[in-house]
Amino acid sequence: MGNMWLVRAGEKAYLIDEFKEKQAIAIGWAQLGNVSTVKTLAEVKRLLKLAYPEYKEGKINITAGQIFRFVSDFKIDDLVITYHPEERLYYIGRVVSNYEYKPDYITDKPQIRRVNWEGTVSRDVLSASARNTLGSIMTIIAIPNEVQKELLKQMAAGQSVINSSDQIKEPVKAETEEEAEELEIIKDDVIEKSNEFIKDKIAKLDWEQMQELVAGVLRGMGYKTRISPKGPDRGRDIFASPDGLGLEEPRIIVEVKHRSGSMGSSHIRSFTGGLRIGDRGIYVSTGGFTKEAKYEAERSNIPLSLIDLDLLAELVTQYYDQFDSETRTLIPLRKIYWPL
Repeated sequence: MGNMWLVRAGEKAYLIDEFKEKQAIAIGWAQLGNVSTVKTLAEVKRLLKLAYPEYKEGKINITAGQIFRFVSDFKIDDLVITYHPEERLYYIGRVVSNYEYKPDYITDKPQIRRVNWEGTVSRDVLSASARNTLGSIMTIIAIPNEVQKELLKQMAAGQSVINSSDQIKEPVKAETEEEAEELEIIKDDVIEKSNEFIKDKIAKLDWEQMQELVAGVLRGMGYKTRISPKGPDRGRDIFASPDGLGLEEPRIIVEVKHRSGSMGSSHIRSFTGGLRIGDRGIYVSTGGFTKEAKYEAERSNIPLSLIDLDLLAELVTQYYDQFDSETRTLIPLRKIYWPL
């Protein structure tokens, strides 16, 4: 199949009426001016850095890719879609012009291409996987072939009755078991991706920040904590207890290792050797643990928990609502709600 692109009509689709009435799609970044002569992605990045010095490298890369697609990858006769959230309709059209720079044509969006709108598809008739693909927040995305086929099939079906004077809008069908299963798979995928991004954030902390994070997790669990000052700590990076003084049990001794490479059994033996009766041990290693280390922890006479990067990320999400502001600053997260 040919190319199909989703182009959003601005935040919350505030330009959707202009897109429809003026038969065009458009993107912003007005300070770039006319970019019709730009031939490479690297050149777009260079221009963005000059025009938007506040942009960080990641935003430069993402933005440049979208602009370059719009200017260079879009072709005449490509299909495009845009979404009207109030009508819950995707408008499908065909590109009929090369890139143009017209500052006064579409509000706030001077980079345009002209389009002939050919039909619409209700979001409610699409499969869960198609809705997931089209739910991207990016300004521009390329539409996979299977979603293209579904959109065009639904558009054709809708056009066959579009002129019927007695047409009645059918009620939205109840969610089928198959759709529910698709949504569950999509949810699991979103959760997995979120977990990986959280682990990426944790992995980028320096050693002192990692200590602060682990201490913050313990405070979120209801303990009071003390972090050892820099220098030889004899395996005691963090001390935690209900009262913060160790007069109430449990007394928790924490060792934090933030580096690549698994911790071995000798590290565990060295740590447990410094614990006393009544202590509880936590050994944190973002590089994980060898099988021998896990076995050593299991046979320890002192209760000992091993926390790797996966478990640390799980604890962060589990207790995030109880974190103090200092801990949240280390790993800023946003809650996402998902329909039941």
